[in-house]
Parts: sequence; C-alpha cells; structure tokens
Amino acid sequence: MIRIENVTPRKNIVKYQTQTYVEPKVIIERPVEIQKIIFETNYTVGEETLLVVKTPEMAEVTLNSNVNKKICVKSLTNVIIKSDVGSIDEDWDELLLERGASVQFQFVEGNWYILSSDGMKFS
Repeated sequence: MIRIENVTPRKNIVKYQTQTYVEPKVIIERPVEIQKIIFETNYTVGEETLLVVKTPEMAEVTLNSNVNKKICVKSLTNVIIKSDVGSIDEDWDELLLERGASVQFQFVEGNWYILSSDGMKFS
C-alpha cells in the first residue's frame, strides 16, 4: 500500500452532478359544458354554458359574472336578460329576447357583451 502525504485539495474544480429532472404532468382540462333547461320565472345563471328558458310566462334571467363569464341563452318564451354588473354592450341594463331567440354573452372587463345572436325575428 502506498501512502500519499501532504496532498493539498484541488481548487477551481467544477463538480458536475447529474440529477434526474421529472417534468410535472400538465393536465389540460376542457371546460365542462353544462346545459340546463329552466322553467323558473326568475333565475340567476350558475355555471351553465347553455341555458334554455321554457317558462309558461315571461321570465327574468340575471347573468352572474362571479360564476360564469360566457353563456348562450335560448328562449322558448319571452325572456328579460339582466346584467349583474355593468351594462350589456355598454348600453343596456336589460335585454328582451322574444320566443325563439338565441344570444351568446361574454363578460369582459366589467360589462357583458353580445358575441352573437340570431338577429331579429319577424313573424
């Protein structure tokens, strides 16, 4: 056996160490489409993405920006749509949908906006 004496530690040496890096799994969740048919005369929107209103008489639906940012409303009766905050298209506090109308709403920076609608219906 050989004995080594007075060996000074080396300086300016880079120590490379391999580590196993595991990337976290990325889970992409698709928004759940919640479709609901209501028969109530007064209703506040929840997490629905599609709401069909089938009350026997005029209904009032209040949009809820705290829970939902985008919704499509199909009216099979006359429906008054109300905004919970701000205005609809920065102009209206409420919107009357006649029987058969369909409107998609999006909440952006304090107001509800109409993204698309089936336009005016004439009898």
